[in-house]
Amino acid sequence: MNALDAVSILNAKRTLLHLLARAGVPAGDAEGLIALVEAGALAGAQEEAGALARSAPGDKGEPYESGWLDGARAVTEDLAELAERALRQAVDPEGPADASDVRSPVGRMEVERAKVAVTPLHLTFTADSELDPEVTEQVLVAVLSTMTPRARAGYAGRLTQFTATHRARLERLYTQYGPGSPTAIHGRYSLLHSPTSVAVLERLATTAPALREEWDAAELPPAWLEGLLTAWHAAS
Repeated sequence: MNALDAVSILNAKRTLLHLLARAGVPAGDAEGLIALVEAGALAGAQEEAGALARSAPGDKGEPYESGWLDGARAVTEDLAELAERALRQAVDPEGPADASDVRSPVGRMEVERAKVAVTPLHLTFTADSELDPEVTEQVLVAVLSTMTPRARAGYAGRLTQFTATHRARLERLYTQYGPGSPTAIHGRYSLLHSPTSVAVLERLATTAPALREEWDAAELPPAWLEGLLTAWHAAS
């Protein structure tokens, strides 16, 4: 089987950009999404190469094994450098090399990625999700503002890990206070009816002071945060 050549790869990328543009996605946002996928592909290749660096195939003697492991480690290190460079370019293509270590304004595509991440997680705890779209965006901007661009890029994975670690507690929380519970949607627990509640709970558990600062700056209802904290402690 022939390897995919550079021209064909570029053609596929241009085709995807064209299709996304027809769907109304700005070129910069589309380029950013593709860059993250490319960085992820390199990171995945680095993990696979790392597995090869742990043992040599067969039983062909010490010189062969030593050469195999040295070569595999060299490839793994090179792929790690390429993945890091690609990620840095994806999260801040025009900034300095250390720009991913400081906070920056939240981009529209970062909010969209967060929406895609939180919705299926929320639906594992409840069959219903609702909140005003404008409010959803305001909440997610406040959440994402607590993070660097690099952290935002990996936020879907962090949310998945958070829900897996605290699954039993979250199940109790949504059963007692979420959709279908005796608690009304309007009031201090109304955010639990929104997918954004998963993201807010993760930030409250991780960096509550920073979230409160961004929450106040966005002029979001303080009662929503207090309601989530009350429910979170009650479900412990």
